[in-house]
Order: sequence, then structure tokens, then C-alpha cells
Amino acid sequence: MLINADSICVESASAVLGYTFAKMEIRVKAVIRGLICLFFLAGGVAHFLFAQEFAAIVPPFLPYPVWIVWLTGVFELLIAPLIFLSRWRQRVGQIMALYCIAVLPANIYQAMAGVAGPGGELPDTVLWLRIPLQFVL
Repeated sequence: MLINADSICVESASAVLGYTFAKMEIRVKAVIRGLICLFFLAGGVAHFLFAQEFAAIVPPFLPYPVWIVWLTGVFELLIAPLIFLSRWRQRVGQIMALYCIAVLPANIYQAMAGVAGPGGELPDTVLWLRIPLQFVL
């Protein structure tokens, strides 16, 4: 029986690299989850610190804009840490995606009407480029 040392090295390297890449993928996903959590936590806090500014971008056809801002702020604060619960992660991600779609009218209204929001006056380009970002999140 002949033993091919080259194939043993390749298989060993693949096993080691595969394991390393798997560990790296787990770390990258954990970092992304952390960033998403921070994004939602910061957004939730901002909804209370800048409630009037956020209320200004709520489309006029919706009643009680400040209440909407407060409710969405509470939602962001509650949902953010749940992304770390592996049992609920997929469902939480789906809910976050639906939430981003639900607040899309505010971003569209702000871009169309040129209303200053929490970030103050922003260039039209920034306002319009932010809309596709909702789908990335």
C-alpha cells in the first residue's frame, strides 16, 4: 500500500482551514449581530432623545406622530437584544426586517418632502440613498 504524503497534507490542511474558516464565520456573524443590536439600541434611545425630530418625518397621514416615535423606540429597544438568543434569532431577524419595511414610508416622506429629521438637514442624495439601506438591514 502506497501512502501519498501530498494528499495527506492537503486533506489535513483542508480540515484545519475548514475548521478555522468555520470559527471565523461564527465570529463574523457574532460581530454583525452585535452591530445590528447596537444600531437598534442607539436608534431606540434616539427616538426618545429626539422625539420631535423623528416625529417630523412621520408622514402626515399617520395620527399621533410623537406616540408613533415613542412606540417604535420602545420596539427597537426591546427587539435589539433578542438577536443574541439563538432559539429566536431567525424569527427576530424576520421581525426586524419587517420593521425596517414598516418605517420605510417615513424615510420616503422625508426624502420627498425634504423634511429635516433627527440628523438635521441632510442632502437629498443621502436621504434617497438611505432608502435602499432599509432593505440591507
